[in-house]
Amino acid sequence: MKLVWAYFKTGTLQLLRIPAYLVPTMIFPSMFFLFFAVPNAKTTMTANFVMASFATFAVLGVALFQFGVGIAAERDTPWEIFLRTLPVSPIIRFAARILSALAFSALTVCLLIAVALLTTPVRLGVNEWIRFILGLVLGSVPFALFGIAIGYWATPKAALPVANLIYLPLSFAGGLLVPPQNLPDLVAVISPYLPTRKLGEVIWSAVLNQDWQVEHWLWLLGYAIAFGMFAIWGYRRDEGEHYG
Repeated sequence: MKLVWAYFKTGTLQLLRIPAYLVPTMIFPSMFFLFFAVPNAKTTMTANFVMASFATFAVLGVALFQFGVGIAAERDTPWEIFLRTLPVSPIIRFAARILSALAFSALTVCLLIAVALLTTPVRLGVNEWIRFILGLVLGSVPFALFGIAIGYWATPKAALPVANLIYLPLSFAGGLLVPPQNLPDLVAVISPYLPTRKLGEVIWSAVLNQDWQVEHWLWLLGYAIAFGMFAIWGYRRDEGEHYG
C-alpha cells in the first residue's frame, strides 16, 4: 500500500500543477449540464435523473482524458523512462492511477452537484446520496482501466483524437446526454450493452430510489476485467518496445 500511495501522491500532484488539464476536465461536464440539462430539469425526478447522467458523463471524461491522453503523452518522458526501470508491477501503478482518477472524479462531480443544486430542483435523501456516491466510486473503475488501456495503446498524437471519438459517442449511445427512450432506433439496439449504459442504470437506480440489479454490476465487473487485461497487455507491449 505504501508504493500505491507514493505513486498516487506523485501522479496527482503532477496533474494538479497542470491547469490546462485540470480546469477543462472539471468544468466541461458542468458547462454541458448548464446548457443542455438545466432547461429540461423542471421537476425533482427529472433533475435527479439528469444530474446522475451528467455525473456519469463527468467520470467518463476524467478516465479518458486523465489516462488515455495523459499516459500516452508521458510514455516517452524522462520521468516515465526512469519509473519503468524500477521493480514495480503494473498492478501497483494501475491501482495508484485509479485512486487518482477517483480523486479528480470526486472534484468534478462535486462541482456538478453544486451547479445542479443551485440551478435545478434536485432533491435526494441520505440513502440516495450514499448509493449515488457508492455507485460512482465502484462504477468508475472499468472506465479508469479503459483510459489506461487507451493510454498504452494509442500514440501520443493519436490519444486525444481517439479519446474525443470515444467520449461523446459512448456518452450519447449510453443514454447519458439523451434519455435512453429518446435514442434513435439503431442506437437504442446497442445501447443496453454499453458500459456507459450499465453504469447509467446503476446511478439512475440510486437517485430514483430503485433497487440495483445484479445484472448491471456483473456487466461492469466483466468490462473491468476486459479493460484491465487490455491495459496490462498494452503496458507489457509498450515495455517490450521501449525496454525489451
